[in-house]
Amino acid sequence: MAVRAEYIWIDGTEPTQRLRAKTKVMDSARDVKDLPIWGFDGSSTNQAPGEASDCVLRPVFCCPDPIRGGDNILVLSEVLLTDMTPHKTNRRAPCAEVAQAQADKEFLFGIEQEYTLFAGMRPLGFPEGGGFPAAQGGYYCGVGADEVFGREVVEKHLDLCLQAGLHISGINAEVMPGQWEFQVGPVGGLEVSDELWMARYLLYRAGEDSGVSATLYPKPVRGDWNGAGAHTNLSTKKMRSSYQPNVDAAEALKTKHDLHIPHYGFGIEERLTGLHETASYREFSYGVSDRGASVRIPWQVQVEGKGYIEDRRPNANMDPYVVTRLIMDTVGSAEK
Repeated sequence: MAVRAEYIWIDGTEPTQRLRAKTKVMDSARDVKDLPIWGFDGSSTNQAPGEASDCVLRPVFCCPDPIRGGDNILVLSEVLLTDMTPHKTNRRAPCAEVAQAQADKEFLFGIEQEYTLFAGMRPLGFPEGGGFPAAQGGYYCGVGADEVFGREVVEKHLDLCLQAGLHISGINAEVMPGQWEFQVGPVGGLEVSDELWMARYLLYRAGEDSGVSATLYPKPVRGDWNGAGAHTNLSTKKMRSSYQPNVDAAEALKTKHDLHIPHYGFGIEERLTGLHETASYREFSYGVSDRGASVRIPWQVQVEGKGYIEDRRPNANMDPYVVTRLIMDTVGSAEK
């Protein structure tokens, strides 16, 4: 019986890369190591000139396709040049190198992906004729048709992720109307990045039937409205064993703040203003239970004397391969 394999990759769009996908029909589904490489027209994805347009797709992660069902699969692929070296837009390859170099630290990551649902040019929950809904306050983890918008898409997305076998650990409505969050992890840095990109793909597909689109833009509505982030929770084996390494990790991130910020998502200065549960992108701070800090140490970590920290700086539109690579390199290199 024919099997449809949906090859998914990350393109070369700037300043924020996009997902692309196309279908390959095969005789049978196989382990990711046995899946064939494929090609695509890089001149149509901002990854090659027309006179030398061929780019290569190499499968790196696959899972059941919950949309088509049956034996069909989703295949996340990295982009290579025709000489089989990583394309310059391939952020996974350097992430894999750092993950291997820091493997002894046993990093675990949990990423909180915020996003905003739109119907056309309007966030769900905003009046169709223009203007604004009631001020923020009742929407976060809200219940009821006057406070929650787009739940049918959100629940569909959760079902798809679970059927695909992704490590989805929760969902919730966020502070702004039409804004939601799902969490991936805890798993390793490379794994959480692969799965977050796959979960993003399923999010976009979940909205297609109802004409609802999801945006990862960090400040979808100007003014007194929360932005959208991708808070990145992290720990090492030592952090999960005692308290001081958690403080040391925050201190290490402080020393590389200026390196990390430019790579934490386009438009970060629009979101990290010092308002709406953020710290300014111009400075670094950390504290226990402080959601206005760059890095939060959860209160239970202080109480239990071990655990993890939350880097609250990354935008919703960040590339997880870049963010986890930077964190593994910075924290792992500083850990004694």
